[in-house]
Amino acid sequence: MEKNEILNQIKFNPEGLIPVIIQDEKTRQVLMLAYMNRESLEKTLIEGKTCFYSRSRKKLWFKGEHSGNTQTIKKYLLDCDSDTLLILVEQKGVACHTGNYSCFFKEIEFVPSSFLEKKSLKSLRNSEEKGKDSKIEIESEIINELYQIIQDRKLNYKSDSYVCKLLARSSDLLPKKIGEEAAEVIIALKDKERKSIICEVADLWFHTLVALGSFDITPLDIFKELRKRRK
Repeated sequence: MEKNEILNQIKFNPEGLIPVIIQDEKTRQVLMLAYMNRESLEKTLIEGKTCFYSRSRKKLWFKGEHSGNTQTIKKYLLDCDSDTLLILVEQKGVACHTGNYSCFFKEIEFVPSSFLEKKSLKSLRNSEEKGKDSKIEIESEIINELYQIIQDRKLNYKSDSYVCKLLARSSDLLPKKIGEEAAEVIIALKDKERKSIICEVADLWFHTLVALGSFDITPLDIFKELRKRRK
C-alpha cells in the first residue's frame, strides 16, 4: 500500500493527532503511548523508525534520537475506527525515560468491595493465621520483565552486572550455573523442602532465561512449544 493511501485512511482528531500504542513485536508487551500527526507518521513510514509529535513542545521527535533507544517498525495495525494506531516494534534498549523497559510499570491494585464482602470470616482468619497476603499474585509477566532486562544487558554492557558476566561469550559460566542449579533442584526435591524447591527452581528458571536470551529465544517461543504439548 502506498504511503499516501495509508495516511488517507487515518482519522486524525480535531488537533490533527492520532494516539499510537507501541508494543514489543516479540513479547507483545505494551511499551508506551504517544501521539503522531500526519507529518510524524509520514516520517515514520519513510524511515522505518518511530517519530512522534510532542504536544508539550509542539515539535516532532524521533524515539531514541538522544538516548539511542530506537524503535524499528515491524508492523502497523489500525483499529476498527481508524483513529488509533498500534505499532509493533523491535525495541533497542528501554522504552521509558525512567529506565524501565515499558512506560507501564505502575501497578494499581483494586479489590472490588463486592468481592471482599463475599469472603467468609473463616477464610480471612485462615489467611491471617498463615501470615499470607491474599492480594499477592505471582504473574507470568515477571518472566517477560526479566527477559527484557536480560536483553538490555546484552545491548548495554555493565562491568558489575551478573547477567553480563553470564552472557560473556568467552565464558562457560552460564552452562555451568545451569548445571549447578539443576543439581540444587534435584537435592531440594529429594529433601522435600518446599521453600528450597521454590528458591532453587526460581534460580534455575532465571539462568535458563539468560540462556534463552543469549540465543534470542523469547519466552513466547517456549510458551508456544508448551502449548503444543498440552493434552
